Amino acid sequence: MSAIASNLQAVKERIAKAAGKAGRSPQEIRLLAVSKTWPVDCVIDASRAGQQRFGENYVQEGVAKVLATSGLNLEWHFIGPLQTNKTRLVAEHFSWVHSIDRLKLAERLSAQRRDALPPLSVCVQVNISGEASKRGCAPSDALELCQAIATMPRLALRGLMAIPEAADDYAAQRVPFRQVRELCEQIRAAGLPLDTLSMGMSHDLEAAVAEGATIVRVGTAIFGERNNA
Repeated sequence: MSAIASNLQAVKERIAKAAGKAGRSPQEIRLLAVSKTWPVDCVIDASRAGQQRFGENYVQEGVAKVLATSGLNLEWHFIGPLQTNKTRLVAEHFSWVHSIDRLKLAERLSAQRRDALPPLSVCVQVNISGEASKRGCAPSDALELCQAIATMPRLALRGLMAIPEAADDYAAQRVPFRQVRELCEQIRAAGLPLDTLSMGMSHDLEAAVAEGATIVRVGTAIFGERNNA
């Protein structure tokens, strides 16, 4: 068994344990393997171990991997900051976008998604911790943005995504995830059938699962520490 396959198994066991502790089924939680900066060989290795869903943060790198693995029937999610001049590539090559934080991005993705493709599944990114360094709309603006996206052709509004401020304490980690879940519930109560909470990463996925995450985005715990030198 490769290191990546072994790591994948360990992450799945963490998800299952966290789900059991929360009284949830592990099948409710989808694992997104975040392969940014890792070569396509690592994606292929993970796919051989049964991983189907992958997340990328950088448009050109992600598109190259989508094309290189086109015969593997993988599901590709764009999860990084998106500039308006890159939306066409994302609309043409990805199945999901997690990082919509303003109306213009959604409008461009809707206009540029080809009719022949299934609707692009999208999440609104919420800056739940209010960090200046993080992208995402303010929680108070999320409902209005979701309502606008829900009317757009070729987009399927799925839910919310968040990257809370890092915390080491489990109880502290749960607080912002709970706020995202409660915001999602408020938006559902307004009539939008959201089914996705994209939250939780390698260091805090247990807290995210406890608060209702349906997608956890895990990179380091699967592929290892990145060398950004």
